Amino acid sequence: MTEPFGSRLRRAMDERGPLCVGIDPHASLLADWGLNDDIAGLERFSRTVVEALADRVAVLKPQSAFFERFGSRGIAVLEKSVEEARAAGALVVMDAKRGDIGSTMAAYASAFLEKGSPLFSDALTVSPYLGYGSLKPAVDLARESGSGLFVLALTSNPEGGEVQHAVRPEDTALRNVGATMLAHLAEENAGETPMGSFGAVVGATLGDLSSYDLDINGPLLAPGIGAQGATPADLPGVFGAAVHRVVPNVSRGVLRHGPDIGSLRASSDLFAEQIRAAVAAAQGFK
Repeated sequence: MTEPFGSRLRRAMDERGPLCVGIDPHASLLADWGLNDDIAGLERFSRTVVEALADRVAVLKPQSAFFERFGSRGIAVLEKSVEEARAAGALVVMDAKRGDIGSTMAAYASAFLEKGSPLFSDALTVSPYLGYGSLKPAVDLARESGSGLFVLALTSNPEGGEVQHAVRPEDTALRNVGATMLAHLAEENAGETPMGSFGAVVGATLGDLSSYDLDINGPLLAPGIGAQGATPADLPGVFGAAVHRVVPNVSRGVLRHGPDIGSLRASSDLFAEQIRAAVAAAQGFK
């Protein structure tokens, strides 16, 4: 039986530090690295990030769109990056934000969560805004394969509020949509130890979230550290008692130090240590 993603993630966070680094080969970053915006540049960038970080960070998170824009050759680079990152011990969260209904959602799930798929990843980001129930094919396959999901709940982009902060009139608890997604995830993770495999995406830039119940017994993927303005020291104030399950995502804050492998490693190590220290201090440990 495959060990569930939640268990594997908890162990990786404890052993390597609670840090997720994005693999985001957008055109401007390729240029900053002195690379061309082509397949050769994409391959060099991805290989360098994997070589530098896959044996030391808990999670690597490729942004699928930056590979898809190169067509089939870009997807081939993504497949290789996923394979090599997982072989080196990093967990791979595929940032594809898929969301649809019925057989289409099942096909998306199969592409990223079915063992034997060239793009098989440890977890997948998904969008629930066709209704949480539309994610059922992905939830079911994740349970079967030992993978996980990260569901968009309270995202860091300012436009997200018009959907995520809306209140459903039929909800007698008067929860907004973001809180409803968190409640669904808490149900998915009920009784799981050391934590469940169904996480939420919650922005580290959102300030005090004490009005939300973030105790979903699952991981909280937190974008916004670094270039978007949040710092590791901000995490306890944003996430409160749930901070020990936060997986902060840093992309540009680390990647801007490339292509030098030593500089990439030093930057990721520093972020991981700062995050670990912030979490320990919040929990009353030295």
